[in-house]
Amino acid sequence: MMAELLAPAGNIEALDAAIGEGADAVYMGLKSFNARLRSSNFAWNQFEAAVEAVHRQKKKIYVTVNTVIEESETERLYRFLSYLNKVGPDALIVQDFGIVRMVQEFFPKLELHASTQMNIASAAAVNLLSKEGIKRVVLARELNLEEISSIKRSTSSELEVFVHGALCVSESGLCLFSSFLGGKSANRGMCTQACRRYYEAELPGGAKEKGYYFSPHDLQLIDRLPALIKAGVDSFKIEGRMKSAEYVGSVTAAYRYVLDNWEKDEKGAVETGKRMLSTDFARAKTRYWFDGSDASKFLNPNQAGGTGIYLGKIESLRSEKSSRTENSAAASPADGSTDSVQKFALLKGGSYEPEAGDSIRIHKKDDSGRISYKVQEVQNTPSSHGTAETWISVPPEAGRGDPVYLLQTKSMSKRYKRVLPADLSPYRLQPSDERLPILDLTPLKKDSLSFFPEGVYIQVSTLSDMHACLAEHPVRFILELNSDTRRSLIAKKEALPCSKKQVFISLDPFCTPETQAALESDLKALREAGFYQWIVNNPAHINMLKSEKDIMIGGPYLYTFNRWAVSWLENQNIDAFIMSHESSRSTLESIFEGPQRSRLMICLFAYPALFRMRFKLPDSYDFSMFNDREGMSFRALSTPDGSFVMPADPFSIIDRVHILKKQGFSRFLIDMSKTGVRRGDIKAIMRALHKGEALPGTERFNWKDGFYSPTQNREELRPAQRKTEKSSAPFKQSKSSSKPHPAKKTLSGKGARTKGR
Repeated sequence: MMAELLAPAGNIEALDAAIGEGADAVYMGLKSFNARLRSSNFAWNQFEAAVEAVHRQKKKIYVTVNTVIEESETERLYRFLSYLNKVGPDALIVQDFGIVRMVQEFFPKLELHASTQMNIASAAAVNLLSKEGIKRVVLARELNLEEISSIKRSTSSELEVFVHGALCVSESGLCLFSSFLGGKSANRGMCTQACRRYYEAELPGGAKEKGYYFSPHDLQLIDRLPALIKAGVDSFKIEGRMKSAEYVGSVTAAYRYVLDNWEKDEKGAVETGKRMLSTDFARAKTRYWFDGSDASKFLNPNQAGGTGIYLGKIESLRSEKSSRTENSAAASPADGSTDSVQKFALLKGGSYEPEAGDSIRIHKKDDSGRISYKVQEVQNTPSSHGTAETWISVPPEAGRGDPVYLLQTKSMSKRYKRVLPADLSPYRLQPSDERLPILDLTPLKKDSLSFFPEGVYIQVSTLSDMHACLAEHPVRFILELNSDTRRSLIAKKEALPCSKKQVFISLDPFCTPETQAALESDLKALREAGFYQWIVNNPAHINMLKSEKDIMIGGPYLYTFNRWAVSWLENQNIDAFIMSHESSRSTLESIFEGPQRSRLMICLFAYPALFRMRFKLPDSYDFSMFNDREGMSFRALSTPDGSFVMPADPFSIIDRVHILKKQGFSRFLIDMSKTGVRRGDIKAIMRALHKGEALPGTERFNWKDGFYSPTQNREELRPAQRKTEKSSAPFKQSKSSSKPHPAKKTLSGKGARTKGR
């Protein structure tokens, strides 16, 4: 069977371009629950029509439902999934274990694909998901050819690989930076692209310099396509639901050509494909991990975080009445405005003069935002020096000093046959008012949490840090398994400052084929040494430990923002959990009620890893501290196990511990990992904890306000019904209780497992 070419369809025009250029399948989002909420996305009738039209052409359509879901959203999710079940797309691309659990229970005919946001990078993880009924896995981007090949050799699951488009500097699904800056979580489809920002670094000696330190090049694997086909990859994915139809069309055409012609003439097909991509005015290109782990090959701090050919900076601005006519469609603004007063800009520093109809992107000089715009009008006027000056129309937000980039030229535009029918009136399906049955988590049995005593836990990264914290008498230590502790525990067999029964070993959330092999060996050695309690952070860990009689606690990277996700993990023999760093108080209270709160460990203090990078930072990054334009400070740490970016000011809710205890929470975490513990610091933290005092210079992260959630996302479902049926129930999750609602049935966690999964 020929490998699938999968293209993005962020809007109707991109759908036309993808299908027109020969994509075998497209993926798209609707107005909620997808990781590109800033793209246009599809309305209900457009989506229903698209499914029918694409199927008529014998092609496939996948829906992105690849965000984490809060407990308050689960009823809306249930209605959304029921709607999708009726419309019948070919698969859902999902991240949240709660969606997997809900589909297993209610919609088993819906095919599931694991999103790259699920952070799957090993055969152990792929095979666990396969056993759970997930047909395809979109592998993490941070893998090379041999790693992908080894995974394919060890699984019967379908594998999908990104081959073109923007990269994230953080390991797939593990970025917390945008969420930390204002609740706009990458795991919620609201990433503000902190990696693309302009930062000021503090160099040794006090000097400072600025750069785009964490903005990676764009992925381009067109010349590796034949090798990936031979490796058995089932689907090749083009990134770009935020991109224009022109971009989608040109990139799809190039990869289509190589897929169709490589067997006849591999070298010639690849060269032709690369020429077809020459109009991709995006960032510099990289093969990423296919060319090794040297970060200097895909990070360039001198390259602006945006895309396109540099056109120069705005030197001057003026406003005047526009001569544009209403029917000049090729030059109409992207926002459809028809203002008679137009702003014009004079650019200096570039080598290309844009024309009406060209698409540009303006970057605010203070790095506060980016504006995409289609040039409406170009005016050539004489300057005071007698030479001609070219002024181009720009949006009102443009300012002096803003750099401008060319995204697409008007000549690159191409008309495609429309996929959707002109008349959408026959397509009327929408989510209904179905009620989600209440899910009760598994009732606790006597002594079922004997391994999980009440009290304060301390997490550290080295044995010496354990010694530094010993005087604070934590009920348990959590010790990271890393290069340092692996050497101490396995190679040197160093003595611990406490009993092994008092130690949980925390496993790294990113697990590749190489680390899977090493981890299997490490787990065997650690078990033989007497360790049997683990913090698991990746589905691979569950698969490696599930058959053993060991104890697993779900770590913060097994995202549990709803009880359906908790229930799925219960079915993997995980009965206790550590809150995610992104969690809010209200989310935890809504998931864990009454006695169930004894199953949760709440983090009170941490320096959370905002970026987790698989590589060491380049040698030229001679700094550890850097600041953003708002003056917020961060710390960069490069280790043999990868690189990390953490806030200079830690997260802390230590002063809330007495309130949490009254609410029934009784397990608390002081996370000192990756900090180098000093006795004075840990004493000050514990003293504040016992007194219930706030620590100065700390952040709340999302604890108080939760995730950013625009109003339109809460109210979008069934707007027509709200207008016509005033008596219908509000479209929000009813407050959960331990007793079933009269109109609902109650499911319990482990007792409600879907049979045959």
